[in-house]
Amino acid sequence: MSTHTLTEHVSAHEDLFATYTSWLDGFGADELATQSLCPEWDVRAVVGHTIGVETVLDGWKPSADSPPPFQKMGHFSASVADLEPPALAAKVREATSSRLEHLRSMEPGVVDAPSVTPVGVSTYGGFLRIRVLDLWVHAHDIALPLGLAVDAGRPAAELTLEEVAGSIGYIVGKKVGLPDGMSAVLHITGDPGADIAVVVDGRARAVPSVEGPDVELTADLETFVLLAAGRLDPQERIDSARITWSGDAEWGERMARNLAYMM
Repeated sequence: MSTHTLTEHVSAHEDLFATYTSWLDGFGADELATQSLCPEWDVRAVVGHTIGVETVLDGWKPSADSPPPFQKMGHFSASVADLEPPALAAKVREATSSRLEHLRSMEPGVVDAPSVTPVGVSTYGGFLRIRVLDLWVHAHDIALPLGLAVDAGRPAAELTLEEVAGSIGYIVGKKVGLPDGMSAVLHITGDPGADIAVVVDGRARAVPSVEGPDVELTADLETFVLLAAGRLDPQERIDSARITWSGDAEWGERMARNLAYMM
């Protein structure tokens, strides 16, 4: 069963959509042409892609057999590619309002319905959590180059952190390569914060807690998620002490530099 209600998912989408639309209301051509954290995309392209996904999902009913019509995703990007900033803002507001209306029309139990997701068949709640992560990360793709702050609300941050934490075994086992017999605790600061414990006993897996971990890593939520998303140069956040470690120094540094799993 989903760990979050439909209401919580809708709230996260509302806050994230409001973040995008409020920015776009004030953006001019220069802001839209700014290089984002995605190497291939400027801000306009990030908006076109991110909101384009939502237009594909708008009206789609969760299904374990029939995925959303992702082949149509480029239609929205193409439709906004040459729009003047006010027209782009209006188009995004229209698209996000329609998507929210669709989400609000669903029955609460839809979060537990079997559903295709980008990582295989799971639940619609799982799909929505992935969407929140994507919207949250892309918001930072826009915000950081423009010197903006992302204040998308606690539900969005909580769902984002939960989605990344769900892959911690893969991150620590495959990307970091922590050896068998070792353990680590990642202290994520901010609101929400979390202590994520991992042991490696044949394979890396999350556990409720661990005493005397070999490595302890501390990072703020933004740093942890954006490093996991492959958006930042780890050295930048190491130099600014936004990610630190204690215990085994070699493996602590290796962990700080190898969190990326969403490339």
